[in-house]
Amino acid sequence: MPHTRPRNPSPIPEVTWDSGFKEMNETWKGAIACLGVAVFFVMTIGIIYWQVVDQPNKNWIVRGSTSGLIWERRSHSLILQTLSEEKTVVEIDVGNFPDMELPFVKNLCWLNKTEFCYTWDDTADLKISFEPGLSVGTECYSIYWTPLHCELTLKDCFSMTNISWYGGASVSAQRWPLNNMNAKSQPYIISNLNKNPIGYGPVLERYFLGSTGVTVTIAPDVPVFLSVESNKHFCLESPSSIDMIPLQYMVCISQNITSAHQEVGSQLSEQERRLPNTDILGLPIWKYYGAADSAAKLERGLRSFFNRLKRHHLGEGLIAINEHSTMILSNADHTHLPGTSRKMHSPRHSRDLSLIKPLKLSITLSPYISISSQLFLMSLQEGKENYWLSLHSEFDSCSAPLLTTWKGQFSVRLNVTSNAAVSWYLERVSLLLQKLGATYVTFEGGEGNMFLEQAIHPPRGLEGDKYVCILALMASTLGNSTIISAGTRSNHLPLFVQMSSLQSDWSYAGLKSIIPSVLHYSLLGYNFFIPDAVGGTLTNEFLTDEELYIRWLQIVTFLPVMSFSTPPWVCCDDWVLNLTRQYIQRHQEFVVPLILKYSEEWLSMGYPIFRPVWWLSPNDPITFTVDDEFLIGDEVLIAPITEQGQVQRDIYLPGEDHLWMDTNTAQVFDGGTVIRNYSVKIAEVPVFVKVSSMPDCPRFPSSTGE
Repeated sequence: MPHTRPRNPSPIPEVTWDSGFKEMNETWKGAIACLGVAVFFVMTIGIIYWQVVDQPNKNWIVRGSTSGLIWERRSHSLILQTLSEEKTVVEIDVGNFPDMELPFVKNLCWLNKTEFCYTWDDTADLKISFEPGLSVGTECYSIYWTPLHCELTLKDCFSMTNISWYGGASVSAQRWPLNNMNAKSQPYIISNLNKNPIGYGPVLERYFLGSTGVTVTIAPDVPVFLSVESNKHFCLESPSSIDMIPLQYMVCISQNITSAHQEVGSQLSEQERRLPNTDILGLPIWKYYGAADSAAKLERGLRSFFNRLKRHHLGEGLIAINEHSTMILSNADHTHLPGTSRKMHSPRHSRDLSLIKPLKLSITLSPYISISSQLFLMSLQEGKENYWLSLHSEFDSCSAPLLTTWKGQFSVRLNVTSNAAVSWYLERVSLLLQKLGATYVTFEGGEGNMFLEQAIHPPRGLEGDKYVCILALMASTLGNSTIISAGTRSNHLPLFVQMSSLQSDWSYAGLKSIIPSVLHYSLLGYNFFIPDAVGGTLTNEFLTDEELYIRWLQIVTFLPVMSFSTPPWVCCDDWVLNLTRQYIQRHQEFVVPLILKYSEEWLSMGYPIFRPVWWLSPNDPITFTVDDEFLIGDEVLIAPITEQGQVQRDIYLPGEDHLWMDTNTAQVFDGGTVIRNYSVKIAEVPVFVKVSSMPDCPRFPSSTGE
């Protein structure tokens, strides 16, 4: 039997490793754990560094072919820039976010390269869409905020840093540009400035124009609040409501400010534009304020006033009477009033008004009627209470007319949404015009929303400024000789617009606001306006300041219509009366043909007739704040005196490739320059006419004084 021995299969001697291996395992575990913590810490720091420091602060979110929108995460701003120069066109401060840094780059519409979608913190949805412009040089971006909760306010603010803004709404002390004004956050609708001097009105459009070639157009029929903080920004804000009202607007970029307005602003109305009766352009308007408590006294006063105008060789004009005087004449023959019973008025009370028919009269009416008037009481007796804006009961079919005040009396307002009421009212107006032989009628009192003023939710069809729009349409049915006191979305209608009353002083509530108002009205498409009467009418007193009268007269000479409240023979010496005749003649022979010429351009292209100096020099920053000069078309520049006691001024001549001839001296100057210390006597107004080329005429250096 073979002998067997124990065998060791491993050549390595057997050694016991148990205790040593356990000790090394614990050591490595600790080292590995420490290393893991260190790596995690480094990675965390790296991620934070990438998020906060290394990540770009600006992210392109939507791009066109020449421009794009950037999200600036630190300032919570949307920045519109050009792609080639990376020039900032406008910065929009998005006020809907908490004060913290978040990247805001997750595009939920990433499959569509022309859209950007994002939901912010379960608060609001944002959608930005690239929209092709009206021409190759214009690009637009639609910005649409939708709240996700009730009572949420959305707010976007447009910076005024390195940009001047124009457009929007007229105010009681008009400024040009609007950078220099302040306005608290309030509904963006036309207000009655007599009741709300810090409100908006009477000409308002949802359109803003920036000097960098940018436009902002607010969506129609969407309630919005507007505020302006001087030289900082203006803000659009959705009202806090259970209806979760969105904030929607369009931002467009063009080559410069002039091309931007030509492409966007000139097309605010898609309706065919129509001219009003341009015969009024050559007729100075004389406002008659004679006190009268009967038709007989009023008739004698009107005839006396007309005869005095003729004696002073001022008779070829229009005599405008206020609403009170119009009602006196209207009540002189009650048989002509719609709805008035002949049984209630004897024919012996009627008066023959044929003696005032030869006078060129303009009457004044409003959609208000006193609740103490016989006409209102009869409308209630005849079951026509729905002819007036009313409050409807939730429990039965009854309605009660909504009361307000108008010229110191409790009154009701015409219900323009009732076809029967409108027909009844227009029949009354037509009969009155026929009876008095009047050609022109002014509708005042269209401003304001009675329901909102009394904190009542407006009925359907009367939200926002719809009353103003409907009243303008109603007025236009009477023909093209109608004047309204407020307008929005109605610049295409054949109507004149009466400007607001001004203070009789040199401030921006008086004379200084005339040119800013002219530029504002014309920019928004309301070229056919009637300026406040020479010297201002807000105080309802005759003007006695001769210098103010003359400087005011010199400005309105170059506007569509010359309007007077204080007769020159009351205000001033005989030489001022002679000067008034001369300026009326200059208006008729020189200004009216110019307005008619450029009205054709407005009809076809929508360009303003009265233009700011940047129209011809859109790239010169000096022009953006010039508020005391204006152009008629492209060929006449007016630079009047607007400072009390001033006998010289600087004048900017626009257009580097233009030549301008001084009509006072026949001297010719280069465009794109400034004439320093131009001398202006009290009876003069600086007027320059553009000339094509005059090589034989001496040119004068614009940097030297006259």
